[in-house]
Amino acid sequence: VVLFAAGFLLMYAALIMGSDVLVGKDASGLAWADPFKAVKDLFIKQYANAGLIILTLFGFAAYMSKIGANDKVIELLSRPLAAVKSPYILVPLVFWLGTLLSIIIPSAASLAVILMATLYPVLKAAKMTPLTAAGVIATTATIVPTPLGGDNVVAARVLGFDHVVDYVFYHHAVISIPAIIVMGIVHYFWQKHLDRTEGAINAAVDESELRQVNADAPAWYAVFPVLPLGLTIFFWAFFKHAKVGLVEITLFSFALAFIAETIRRRDVKAAMKDVSTFFNGMGDGFSKVVVLIVAASTMVAGLKAMGLIDAISGLVTGVENAGAGLMLVFSGITALITFVSGSGNAVFYSFIELIPQIADKAGIDPIMVALPMQLTSNVIRAASPVAAVVIIVAAVVKVNPLMVVKRTCVPLLSGFAAVLLLSLIRYA
Repeated sequence: VVLFAAGFLLMYAALIMGSDVLVGKDASGLAWADPFKAVKDLFIKQYANAGLIILTLFGFAAYMSKIGANDKVIELLSRPLAAVKSPYILVPLVFWLGTLLSIIIPSAASLAVILMATLYPVLKAAKMTPLTAAGVIATTATIVPTPLGGDNVVAARVLGFDHVVDYVFYHHAVISIPAIIVMGIVHYFWQKHLDRTEGAINAAVDESELRQVNADAPAWYAVFPVLPLGLTIFFWAFFKHAKVGLVEITLFSFALAFIAETIRRRDVKAAMKDVSTFFNGMGDGFSKVVVLIVAASTMVAGLKAMGLIDAISGLVTGVENAGAGLMLVFSGITALITFVSGSGNAVFYSFIELIPQIADKAGIDPIMVALPMQLTSNVIRAASPVAAVVIIVAAVVKVNPLMVVKRTCVPLLSGFAAVLLLSLIRYA
């Protein structure tokens, strides 16, 4: 709402000052109606591009949870952890496992609750403290390099990549994977340090808060959640000429899962009823991501109408090391707003549309600014006491969210520093 309101205020301010919001054939013919037409055009543009991909991925993730396929993936991947008896060796392993699982479960809060439910017996058997478990699991959904991520889909489109895998493989992964390794190692030492210095703290997992795991699905259902990722990489590697995108791949994977579920349950009516979960998930994707992108684009349209983008570009044109300066400024602003608001994606979607325009006029590589900003928005989220994932995990272990943040802040800040340093080395 704030982004929409800011965009409309800026556009109408531009009209009052004599500037046009829309020009040429894009204009409605009535200047006062142009801001509303601009928003309509943005909805159409986003839905036709990244929006439909995001809706489909959210719907698929919801259906995978409904049929128990996501639970089977987690169960399969977490089974080897039961053999690890040291709670502190488990710390980085659980963090890296959770990061991997965030590929198939896009919601940080949902993933955290599922991990607490499925891994808690393993962590308890290894004598891991509840606060250590909370701190590690709250940070799992950060910067995984996946072509199925909504932010990666948007970034690839805005930065001009024909295929999202090109952006993820050649740019995102080069920075994010080393940062993920750093965060896991820092987690080990930080959790061990706090357990030693704080001693026994009154914290215990409230198992009534945990989501019930779907145990009915067969083990081979674990194939379905990772099928879109596998097919996306397969087509990217061997059939680049084929115009097969994420939407087609995800719908194909959904159709296979539906057929398997119908055969397994031997009840067509019940299986068809569950399909509504897919469309409800698409609605979540629209309300949580697509609307956010359009709102951010509305604010950008207002800034553009006011001439502020040209002004910013003019300030950095010809400035030595302008790329490094813009990277630090945008990443710093993103970190601050993410910490205050608890939402990283809102900040990223607000700024990403600005970056190519400013970078082009300043003569710098837009990736140098956009990629660190994107990674920052995801890394800093769980360092905020008002982030949904922190509040939910704190409720599970029955402690103040600030106690969870104390466990997450140092590993996440180490990841933030690694992202900035690696980006400077790679792109400066």
